[in-house]
Amino acid sequence: MNKQFINTENCSKTIRRKLVIAVTALNAIDSPGPGVAVIRAIRECPDFEVRIIGLSYESLEPGLYMHDLVDKTYQIPYPSAGTDSLLGRLMYIHGIEKIDVIIPNFDAELFNFIKLKNKLKDVGIRTFLPDLDQFESRDKIKLNEFGKKHNMFVPADKIIYQVKDLKEASEQIGYPMVVKGKFYDAIIAQTLEQAEKAFYKIQAKWGLPIIVQEFINGTEINIAALGDGEGNAISVIPMRKLYITDKGKAWAGITIDDSSYIELARKFIKVTKWRGGCELEVMQTADGKPYIMEVNPRFPAWIYLTAAAGQNQPASLVKMALGQKVVPFKDYEVGKIFIRYAWDLITDIGEFQQISGNGELEAKKKFDLKLSVN
Repeated sequence: MNKQFINTENCSKTIRRKLVIAVTALNAIDSPGPGVAVIRAIRECPDFEVRIIGLSYESLEPGLYMHDLVDKTYQIPYPSAGTDSLLGRLMYIHGIEKIDVIIPNFDAELFNFIKLKNKLKDVGIRTFLPDLDQFESRDKIKLNEFGKKHNMFVPADKIIYQVKDLKEASEQIGYPMVVKGKFYDAIIAQTLEQAEKAFYKIQAKWGLPIIVQEFINGTEINIAALGDGEGNAISVIPMRKLYITDKGKAWAGITIDDSSYIELARKFIKVTKWRGGCELEVMQTADGKPYIMEVNPRFPAWIYLTAAAGQNQPASLVKMALGQKVVPFKDYEVGKIFIRYAWDLITDIGEFQQISGNGELEAKKKFDLKLSVN
């Protein structure tokens, strides 16, 4: 790999196009959403200028108040409200903003957006999402079956609906084992008591079923990939975690040069004909086996690293959503490191009340400060 490479292969020489792009997942907890990173990458693309519309679920998502990144924010209904409620809200927002592209970034919301993508297209809102078959094929519940079908290494697992089934699952899988929610959260359990505690905690948050998975020891690698929907990988960037939180989330990572991970992601995209962004969470064992632990059906929170390394995946997704041809990237900068950090964002109660009460928040206008000298 060229280690000092900034890719301009997909940069247009034409006049920049003005676009209105709506993005979800503006939260920034210890397991942050990808929304802010997606926006940063899009804003850095020289091919278009954008008005960014934030779509939020909570009034304290920090992205709402980042006025240099988000021009206006609207609250939208929780995924549990269903497609009709979401469509009604999006049509209201579209009537004001004339949205060109929507990029949803939460696992739990993707089902509704996928169901609505044709209706959104009819009114001029583009998306670039997998279809339901693609979306469900990589589901945690079906991951073991998927791995066997396509000759990929995946951990043994068992899907359970009752806490009493943990004992049988532990006898089959052994300890330590990983207790996972259907959307998020994974807890390593060393004993039956710990597994039961994890079951109830995850059930209360994400519901049933619960996935009990074989624990695989090794080096954690995450791969951000972008597929064109026809089996071709437009971009693949592997990253090794350098710092991990107590929830197992990457807080720092580095791009690496390893063709085996790139080929693994390309194989996944080829067999699924994946359309859109995704992330493969891989555990490389001591004997060199790359176990796919999860496949997340959207961009990861560290997706800005792909832009920094020379393959701007969010910007490329926008172009494909608009029907443009995007040439697959070939090179990226190896050894590019991201380090996540906390920053106290200061706002005022008026903005909080505006989004909480009205469900909308316009970015503050910026004024030049002038110093008067008497």
